[in-house]
Amino acid sequence: MRVEGVYISSVGVFLPRRTSAEDAVADGLYDEDVYKASGLTGTHVSDGIPALDMAVTAARQALERSGLDAEDVESHVHSGVYYQGPDGSYPPAYVLRELGVGRVPSLHIRQGCNGMLAAMEVAVGQMTGAAEVETALLTTAQNFSTPLIDRWRGFGDSYILADGAAAAVLSSEDGFAELRSVNSGTLPELEAWHRGDESLLPPQDGAGEQLAVAERAALFNEREMSLAETVERIGAFDLDIVHRSLVDAGLNASDIARVIPINQDGRMIEFSVMAPLGLPMSRSSWDFGRSVGHVGAADLVISLDHLVRTGELAPGDHVLLLSQGPGWISSAGVVTIKEVPAW
Repeated sequence: MRVEGVYISSVGVFLPRRTSAEDAVADGLYDEDVYKASGLTGTHVSDGIPALDMAVTAARQALERSGLDAEDVESHVHSGVYYQGPDGSYPPAYVLRELGVGRVPSLHIRQGCNGMLAAMEVAVGQMTGAAEVETALLTTAQNFSTPLIDRWRGFGDSYILADGAAAAVLSSEDGFAELRSVNSGTLPELEAWHRGDESLLPPQDGAGEQLAVAERAALFNEREMSLAETVERIGAFDLDIVHRSLVDAGLNASDIARVIPINQDGRMIEFSVMAPLGLPMSRSSWDFGRSVGHVGAADLVISLDHLVRTGELAPGDHVLLLSQGPGWISSAGVVTIKEVPAW
């Protein structure tokens, strides 16, 4: 989908205290062999801060940076990977109430780590379509601090889960970056890869069970489809989404100054993204992301914020954003840096 007239006015980030992977190895929480092979160096752990409160903090920073007030927000889209509040509650409404935003439309996106680009795609429709929204607020946050999740091992060797939040303000007027394109797709034949053989019915015993996504994936690869075939299908599917976004933006892969994927093992990024595009790893956000941990859908905004603030992106640079989620879902977007923001 080619996009015109939509800009990223500002972004906001909140990350709690950092914990090093080296300390986790010493404490027996993380496997030393995985630590040495993956290159992941740490994560962020919340000390009792709910995901939604982190989202509010990131949103306040984004609004402050944009120069807008809460009453200027016309639409809100929130996403989260894990627990966002009690069943039956509506997380986006909590964020809006805390911010003092009025009675605007709000949506809750449940696309896992793909949530921010999915929210962006929805907002683009609102801003370029009949709704004629001029300012949209996107928020996402995660808190994995629970006995039901092993942040070091529970999602496989390629990820260390991190707590934190990010927000973005989209504007139809102007911003530091212009959104050029965004595309997404779903690969439903891999739906069971993250579900395993678990029932679709609600839990019958009332007790929570540990979330073991890596075990579900292993079961799927054993019974349904080999890991090699799974990876091959994902690679081809993701690259098709990327190529569509590049074509819609009127760019070639060689035009991309930086690629921002989700934070994971650098070997996966190189194998599935950088090498097929013919780009070196130095053009990815890996060197920064490896120290942050996987903050779900917030990864892309956190890395974009870092690259802009540290001067690693300059006006005219084209940036490829790429994320995935269970399902299998994949999204890709292209933005062009217009100016270095004052913040």
